[in-house]
Amino acid sequence: MAMAADEIHELRVARRAMACLFEVIFNVGDYREATEWAVEALDLVEQLEARLTVYRESSELIRLNKAAGLGPTRVAPDVMRLLVRARQLHEATQAAVDVAAGRLVRAWGFLARHGRTPSEEVLAEARAHSGMHLVDLDEPGSTVAFLRRGLELNLGSIGKGWAIDRAVDLLVRRGVSHACVHGGHSSVRTIGHRRMSDGSQRGWPIGLRHPLRPNRRLATLHLRDKALGTSGSGTQFFVENGRKLGHILDPRTGRPAEGVLSATVVANSAADADALATALYVLGEEGLPLLAADPEVGGILVLPPDARGGLRVVRFHLDESVCELTPDASLDVVNWAEPDPPVATAG
Repeated sequence: MAMAADEIHELRVARRAMACLFEVIFNVGDYREATEWAVEALDLVEQLEARLTVYRESSELIRLNKAAGLGPTRVAPDVMRLLVRARQLHEATQAAVDVAAGRLVRAWGFLARHGRTPSEEVLAEARAHSGMHLVDLDEPGSTVAFLRRGLELNLGSIGKGWAIDRAVDLLVRRGVSHACVHGGHSSVRTIGHRRMSDGSQRGWPIGLRHPLRPNRRLATLHLRDKALGTSGSGTQFFVENGRKLGHILDPRTGRPAEGVLSATVVANSAADADALATALYVLGEEGLPLLAADPEVGGILVLPPDARGGLRVVRFHLDESVCELTPDASLDVVNWAEPDPPVATAG
């Protein structure tokens, strides 16, 4: 994903965090304190990373993973809100996204960023110690307990979006009404609109990359007060016996998800967009009815070439005013719609 080009100038303040580049983008001249506020927002992202990462032994998440298997462990209110939302999304996607699958991530070597296929015994043990059904959340008491020792939380499917949401909340409190925040181009949240040379106010134009041709754009989405998340295994994968295995795991099987090139979701929050994009990548076309049941959620699912050789692109809840596909005769584009129920006939 990339910001679409335009001749109007922008103010961008960037910093590396969560293994990617975060940027806060303003229209030039909108706010005298823009740079100061952007630095403050990026400071907040860094603070959240330090608390919620699985790569630092001092993080709150690591301490929780060690303690919650021994009994109820108190967490900060914001962490409880994050875990409650993660559980809701887990239930809404029929377990296609699961922050309690850290043992599976470890078993496949993705935690160490060196992918490998685990033995059946290791995989079975990891599956037995994974799943939100093994996590007890006590909201009134703000405590977390694991029902099985050895379970590990990993917020990779939602944490970056959650951090972006908190950064946007901060900007809104400062009085910002037009800005864009992204993390690694795969997670984006927008406020208001970008100032365009033609005077249009369609939102912030976000370019969606072609999953097989990274130098080409698949579409441009115009987002106003919306968030976007994209999931794919284009850069994080390993090859074994000629087979490409991506880092996005299907928590229901414990194995890498297959059959989808990329999944993009537009939602009201970056945390939801990230988690739902992961779920759509895992579920493929089977996930369309689940996600499309919410009129506030839209998306683009890109599937491997069909018999005619063209990529299959399925859109839902995104009309052409929001999503402009790049003209390409090789694309087989359809707008998904809920199938009509069968007509009852008299017997």
